[in-house]
Order: sequence, then structure tokens, then C-alpha cells
Amino acid sequence: MTTTTLSLDDLTPEDAELTYTRTVDRALVHRDSLGEVFLTDLRPLGDTCYAAAAQLPRSHAYYGDHLLRPSAYDPVLLLEACRQSCLAGAHEFYGVPADHKFILTHLRIQLTRLERIAVGTAPCALSMRVTVVAHRRREGRTTGLDYEIGLFVGRIEIGTASVGLRFKSPSDYVELRLKNRGGMPLPSSGTHEDSTPTTAVDPYLVGRTNPRNVVLADAETNDDTARAVLRIPGDHPSMFDHPQDHLPGMVIAEAARQIALLTALEARGMSPSKTLPTALSVVFSQFGELEKTTVITSQVGEERQAPAADEDVYYTQGGTVELDPAAAESAGRLPVRVVADQDGETLCVLSLTLSRVGLRS
Repeated sequence: MTTTTLSLDDLTPEDAELTYTRTVDRALVHRDSLGEVFLTDLRPLGDTCYAAAAQLPRSHAYYGDHLLRPSAYDPVLLLEACRQSCLAGAHEFYGVPADHKFILTHLRIQLTRLERIAVGTAPCALSMRVTVVAHRRREGRTTGLDYEIGLFVGRIEIGTASVGLRFKSPSDYVELRLKNRGGMPLPSSGTHEDSTPTTAVDPYLVGRTNPRNVVLADAETNDDTARAVLRIPGDHPSMFDHPQDHLPGMVIAEAARQIALLTALEARGMSPSKTLPTALSVVFSQFGELEKTTVITSQVGEERQAPAADEDVYYTQGGTVELDPAAAESAGRLPVRVVADQDGETLCVLSLTLSRVGLRS
């Protein structure tokens, strides 16, 4: 009888015997509300690799508010689960202190098995194989981690993701932010009031039913392009689970998803009820300020490499999905390029791929 020994590379997160009975401590994932915690377990697999589990809710006021039929789990929800796995892992396995500030540098997700994220009769048990591919240290302290993540449902890999984080002590973070702001005091989303007169986009145009989940206003479309202003829902219980002194990266990602759906509808007639983002990639080049107007622009049929990283800013190259626009459209996939800027300066460039539900991705 021959016994086969699995190498570390052969192990899936399921081999770590992950549990889904309760969520982790909300402090590990930097959430105030228990209802915004999706991570349920962490288990080490090796020196630079660990497994993580998350239970995805079938119903959620934000992540579940979509026109998509048949219903599928929100790719931004999967990305949030990945982000939580990285936050918790930094604390649990790399000794990042609980009071340190986490700076999001890049995000990427690509889904390949859409049938595995259909909403069924039970919550989705998502497992993740999280690998640290870059570990930054200074004077013995962890100052940054870049992660590559395999996403699994059962033993089936449904996609991949990437997250970059940098860590700052409270005093170093305040010093950095004050420098960014020319010494102006830090604001708070908890007290920030957007006084700019705007007209919110109708929810159905961006695949939503609840107006509260719409983050675009004053939208204009022209052929293959669109332009809108970002609404800052500082009291939103999911996008702003706790007060922030800047625009969260996940809010900008949500704005990119919404303007991509709007542009695809207006330019290509792709209904939000049959269109799902199956890839998203973004590199953040600077903080988005709450007081400034954030302009979101998009162009369909474009897929460009994000700008290269610079050693003097806090981000890394996240990469994009390379697509031939004509071939992608014929296969039911539409590349969209989105830019977020303030005062003419780019905050980030995002690349998305929208896929028609029902077609093979």
C-alpha cells in the first residue's frame, strides 16, 4: 500500500479544518458592528501561508442589495472577506499591534467559477488560502504585507485576490496625514456633512434597489464614457462602519463598480440585472480627502496597466487583467477603466471586467 504525503502547495484551506461556528473578534478586522464581521477562523499552514474562513450572508442591507438575477454573492463582499482575512492575519501571525493604523495600498479580485457564488439555500462557506508574498520590516517591526489569496468554495477554487497593507503607529499615522493635509486638522466622516448640491443617480441604473446604497451623483454619459461625483455616505453602516478621516478604499471601489455598470448600460445596453463584475484591480496612490469633491470617470472597452509604484508613496503595483477589448466583448465580457481624482490629481486608477450572467466567464 502506497501512502501519499501532501506537500504544503497541495493543501487547500479545507485541509486546515476551518470552522464557521462563530465570527472572530471584531477588533481583529477593525469593525465596530458584529453584523459587518464575516471572518470566522484563521489557521496557520506554513511560515508565510495561512487559511481563513468566512461565512457570506445570503441577505445583507448593503452587500445583498442588487438587481442581479439569478442572485449571486457580491464580488465586493468577497473582496471585503479577503481584506478582513489580511487584517486579522497581520495581528495574529505578524505581531502588528492592535492600535496601529492600516493603510490599504492595492486590491485585486478575479472570479473564474461564477456558478459557485450563486446564492442558494444556505450561507456560503468561503475559505481562503492567504500567502504573504512581500513582508516589509523596519527595526524588527512589520511595516507592510502584500498578500495573494486563493478563494475556495469546498475544494473548488473560484478565483484569486490580492491585497496590500502598510502599518503605522497612531503617532506616525497622524504625522503622515497632517503632512498630506498641509497641517489642517483631520476630519471625521462621523461629523462630515456634504454641502455640495447633487442629484443622486437612480438606483436601478447602477444595479441597486435602495437609494441609500448609491454613491454616485450628477452623472453624465457620452458614448463610451461617463462622469459622476462621489457621494460620501458618512452615516452608512457598512461603508462607514466606524468614523474615518479619509475616503475608504472600499468606498472608491464601490463607486467604480457603480459607474462601470452605468457606463455599460448606457454604452452597450448591458442590463445591471444581468451583469456582474468578475474582475477588479486598483492601486491607491494617495489618500482621498472628505472635504474635497471626488470625480469618478469611466471608459468602457479599455484595459490599461495601472501606473507603476513609487518608493516615496504608500502603495504597490497590484497589476491588472490583460484583455483584448474586442475579443472580451464578443465573449460577453466588457473591460472598463475608472479614474478617481480630486482637484485634478489622481487618487487611483481601477480596471474592471463586467461579465454577462449566463455566459461562461
